[in-house]
Amino acid sequence: MIYGFNQCIRFVHSLLSLSKTKSMNINKCYFRHIENEDKIDISFLFNVKNTLRQFNLSRKSSEGIQSLCTRIGTNVQKVVNKKEKKKAMSDESNIAVQIFDEKHNVVPDVYTCIQLFQLGPLKLKISDQFYELVFNAPWVINFNLPKCILIGFPVYPENLETKYADKSLCIFNWYRAKDVTESGNPIKESHINWEFIVNTFYYTPTLADIGMKLKLECIPKNINTIGPSVEMISKSCVEAGPGPCPFETRHLFTQNKLKNESFRCVSYNILADLYCDSDYTRTVLHPYCPPYALEIDYRKQLILKELLGYNADIICLQEVDKKVFDYSLSCFLENDGFKGLFYKKGKSVAEGLSCFYRENRFRCIGDKKILLADAIQTESYLKPIWDAIEKFDRLKERLLDRSTVASATILHSLDNEKEILIVGNTHLYFHPDADHIRLIQGGIVIQWLENILKLLQVEHTDKRISIILCGDFNSDPSSGIYKLYTTGNAPSTLPDWKSNPDESVSHLSLSQGILLGSACGTPQYTNFTEGFADCLDYIYFDKNNLEVEQVVPFPSVEELKAHTALPSIVFPSDHIAVVSDIKFKQQ
Repeated sequence: MIYGFNQCIRFVHSLLSLSKTKSMNINKCYFRHIENEDKIDISFLFNVKNTLRQFNLSRKSSEGIQSLCTRIGTNVQKVVNKKEKKKAMSDESNIAVQIFDEKHNVVPDVYTCIQLFQLGPLKLKISDQFYELVFNAPWVINFNLPKCILIGFPVYPENLETKYADKSLCIFNWYRAKDVTESGNPIKESHINWEFIVNTFYYTPTLADIGMKLKLECIPKNINTIGPSVEMISKSCVEAGPGPCPFETRHLFTQNKLKNESFRCVSYNILADLYCDSDYTRTVLHPYCPPYALEIDYRKQLILKELLGYNADIICLQEVDKKVFDYSLSCFLENDGFKGLFYKKGKSVAEGLSCFYRENRFRCIGDKKILLADAIQTESYLKPIWDAIEKFDRLKERLLDRSTVASATILHSLDNEKEILIVGNTHLYFHPDADHIRLIQGGIVIQWLENILKLLQVEHTDKRISIILCGDFNSDPSSGIYKLYTTGNAPSTLPDWKSNPDESVSHLSLSQGILLGSACGTPQYTNFTEGFADCLDYIYFDKNNLEVEQVVPFPSVEELKAHTALPSIVFPSDHIAVVSDIKFKQQ
């Protein structure tokens, strides 16, 4: 079990849901200050009839010492009474508890719990047992192991939360053992023969692990001290994986990390669990995909391995569930040197965009997000578009009802101090009859990025500032968006404006002043389902300042059709990652 908590309820829940105990020092009592709740969490071990019991209390910071000692004594006495099968004793008969300073004087009741942190070395005495008081030791609050563990795919501590610990210094020890049950019942801990495997943040199971359960021991540390270790046993055994995945062939082209003027960029719609976990998806949208392969716990394993193998410097993702970002993507990719930012969609949608950048290649100097439906009504540089569509009520209503957002992550190159990148990311409206909506949205995004560029150029006169725009544009290469981005113009004669006769746009043309190219060209497919397949995903780049060094080849049509369509047991999304190596042009 993992002990340590921000709330009592959360703590009790962790007791019920986790599978191992915290390995604490029997001679230490741990005090942790929970600032945002103004509470002190207290944990210690006490020997009750030759059995070590862990005690956990949460007290107000302002509570007096005598009240704290009485509460500790009451809690211990209750357990002793229960063990001895006696009725509960009165407070007057509680086990004696006292706190002593380094001169062996009893700490007077004038002090509160929080003031103990300032008094220096202290001892706690419970009955005849003495404890060293340890304040704000590194602490593991929570983590769990994936439900689905596959050979060849990385396993790591999901939802890892620590307090007063430096995650980069924490120790992670992996063990394995045969299924720790016997006739459906758990085997006693002392009877399990755990074999040490490796000391790393994540572990990739091998053939030797099939049928095994894994145990992860996390030892929290900071530069000054070490805290109690925590162990977690996997709920399921290691299973066989799906076999070779097509993205592993793509990894042959990304085996090395880039440096100097070159950087690798990935854009990928990873298929939000929000849209994937439904009967409609399983029976109508993707009936060809086994239900287990649609589960996010399965797909996460593939997504993380795929992203890791690209050795990218910038990763732009779409359809990112907030929980997946917080508990999986950030936790895993930060260990590989990435820093991630999340940009939530509007209207309380629990998914959005994310941008990860490698911290030894770039420094983030700012980031922005817009809800397109709001921006078109409020930004002065978008007024010509708004004036042209405001009188079309049905068009306006449909456009403003969208929750579409765009993000801009502003990165300063650490290899070349003269270079700044504006990394845009978006996911445009999907409906088949909405080319006109997407074209307007695409115009909003590029003009917004142009405005950011102009502002940065005023602020950084000695820097060259370039734009990269990634995303799922739900638009093929014949679309008005592609023309707008690659030629600079989308004239009023485009068929996109009349994609829905009831919302058709007249006398509106769009333009933008940045010469953009598609870093991966126009591949045949970046989205491949049974009902629809086309090129929808792009990395647009500033052709004046940047150039493409490599396009990572896409899977073959045979690979895409091997399991009918995407997603499948070897493709975790209905989209294909777009990957390109880009270089700053010499100035």
